[in-house]
Amino acid sequence: MLGRKNGLYAFESALHIFPAGFQNGVMDISTWNSAELWRSYYQDLADGHLFFAEDIFGFQFSIRNDGIYSFNSESGAAEKIADSIEEWAALVLNDYEFQTGFPFAHEWQLANRPLLAHERLFPKYPFVLGGKYELGNLVSSNAVYGMQFRGYVADQIKDLPEGTRVELVFNPQ
Repeated sequence: MLGRKNGLYAFESALHIFPAGFQNGVMDISTWNSAELWRSYYQDLADGHLFFAEDIFGFQFSIRNDGIYSFNSESGAAEKIADSIEEWAALVLNDYEFQTGFPFAHEWQLANRPLLAHERLFPKYPFVLGGKYELGNLVSSNAVYGMQFRGYVADQIKDLPEGTRVELVFNPQ
C-alpha cells in the first residue's frame, strides 16, 4: 500500500493512513508508534500493535501477527476485523461511513471548519462513559493529546466493572 501512496487522508479526513516517512508536516508511522508520544499512556494495552491508520474519532487500525485490528482508543479494547490489509481496505471501502466516521467528519467540518492535518474529532464526554455520537459532543483536538488523554482513561478503567462511576482527571506528564 505504501508503495503506491505514502500516507493519505480520505473521506474528507475521516480516514488517516500514516506515511512511511515524515512529509509535509504529517507525522509518519514510526513516530506515531513511538512509546514517548502516546502509547505509554496505555501501559500494556497497546502492546503488539503497529498502528497504521485512524478514523475521525482517533480510533486506531493496527497490524498484529494474525491480522488487522480495530483498537478502541477509549477502552483499549482490540478486535480483529480482517486477515490482511487488502481485506481491511475492502471492509473500509464497502462500509466507509461506519468504519471511518465519515458522516460526522462531513457534518462537523460543514458546521465548523476543515480539520487540520494533526487533528481528529474527540468527544467532550467520552463515548466509553456514555457520551453520545452527536455533533454537539464533538470537538477538534490535536491527535496526540487526544490519544494521551484516552490512554490515561483507558488504563484507569480497564479493570472496572461496567457501570462504575468514574471521575475524569487528566494530569499530563
